[in-house]
Amino acid sequence: MKPMEKKVKRVWHLWMLPILFTFHFSLFTTSCGPDRGTFRIEGEFKGFNQGEFYVYSTDGGIRKIDTIGVKGGRFSYQIPLDSVATFVLVFPNYSEIPVMGASGAKVDIKGDASHLKEIEVRGTKENELMTGFRMKVSEMTPPETVKEATDFIMKHPTSLASIFLLNKYFIQLQTPDYKQALSLAQTIREALPGNRRIATLVKQLEGLNAISTGGTLPKFTATDIKGKPISNGDLYAKVNVITTWSTWNYESQNIQRQLKRLEKEKGANQLKIVSICLDANPKECRKMMDRDSITWCNICDERMWDNPVLTHLGLSKIPDNIITNSQGRILAHSLPVAELNKKIDELLK
Repeated sequence: MKPMEKKVKRVWHLWMLPILFTFHFSLFTTSCGPDRGTFRIEGEFKGFNQGEFYVYSTDGGIRKIDTIGVKGGRFSYQIPLDSVATFVLVFPNYSEIPVMGASGAKVDIKGDASHLKEIEVRGTKENELMTGFRMKVSEMTPPETVKEATDFIMKHPTSLASIFLLNKYFIQLQTPDYKQALSLAQTIREALPGNRRIATLVKQLEGLNAISTGGTLPKFTATDIKGKPISNGDLYAKVNVITTWSTWNYESQNIQRQLKRLEKEKGANQLKIVSICLDANPKECRKMMDRDSITWCNICDERMWDNPVLTHLGLSKIPDNIITNSQGRILAHSLPVAELNKKIDELLK
């Protein structure tokens, strides 16, 4: 695997949450091309004569990281697409440019590879809106950019670009602003009252706002990958950890291995773990569990981010976690890996 691809795979998980956001907007405007059922990206770069860059989708347009080759400064990329999706182009310096895709549409990308902030994406109204936003905030400070993102979402609540900005500037952060994210998501729901996906997002953000340290873990029931029922009533150990992971996310796999070490050191009566695997294929989940000798309860229902337990518990990213005591009181949540290990050690001293 190439170094660039390894790096992209490590950051890809930061954008997997928006699989929640696979919206089918009836109001989404495209410029239709002759190939209905496909989406095409074409472009020309100055200063990038030959090489490659990567593309991934934040909402299921493609389920892998793909490569786009550049020859003579030009490139072309076409994929099957039945509705709408958001794609992210990743360049050799790890800069990213979002592209809004739609069935039957073609977009053109032009610019200087040494000035990626100024690259224009044209061909649909959605991409022209996003390009306008990118140009406007290119020299702004982070607080100014967040304000501009808020204004954009309020002005264009039916736009696929608004979903991308909601995720980027309010959810996928080290310290997410779930309160503001919920407010903006509710604005989108009001503009698209019949959209099931946005209703799910609002519900999840309500859960994230409701879950706080010191609160009580919401009741849940599920069936694990082995067909065994699991509920919050099974979390009776001194310390209980609910965590999310996937076979395509390195950091979450590392957390699973560290939890395995802690479980062995502390004992099952002291530390109980329940994991939720976001893989679409349970076979891949089982393979990884066998490889790492993971024996605790794993939930993998093939629904990825539509898993109702995630929504109910307010788990919003990979990796994510909740720590509770034997009475179900939430002791911590959404801790980075180093803090997660430290917290467990402190609680089990």
